[in-house]
Amino acid sequence: MPFINTNTNVEISDEKREKLKSKLGQAIRILGKSEDWLMLSFEDKCDMYFKGDSSSPMAFVDVSVFGHSDDSACEKMTVELCSIYNDVLGISPDKLYVKYSGSTQWGWNNMNF
Repeated sequence: MPFINTNTNVEISDEKREKLKSKLGQAIRILGKSEDWLMLSFEDKCDMYFKGDSSSPMAFVDVSVFGHSDDSACEKMTVELCSIYNDVLGISPDKLYVKYSGSTQWGWNNMNF
């Protein structure tokens, strides 16, 4: 039950949204998760500043999973996310933050796992 939320100051066209959806669906396997349960959210054209500057494309990517992901998998995932966002949105890896969180308290369909 992974969820990836993307906040960026870049405008995401429908075509780019589809590319991100597809690439993130593949990338989530790195964390041992499946696209079958993957939920995505894209918030584009956000007012964002990094180091006091808003002139460059940037993003904050929040990756939440049911359970726990080990450090090695998260390292690999960060490399992959940097590549995806650079390729699709032109965001340099040094303008991208990735946050990972895991929890065993997830609810779905009137129940908790």
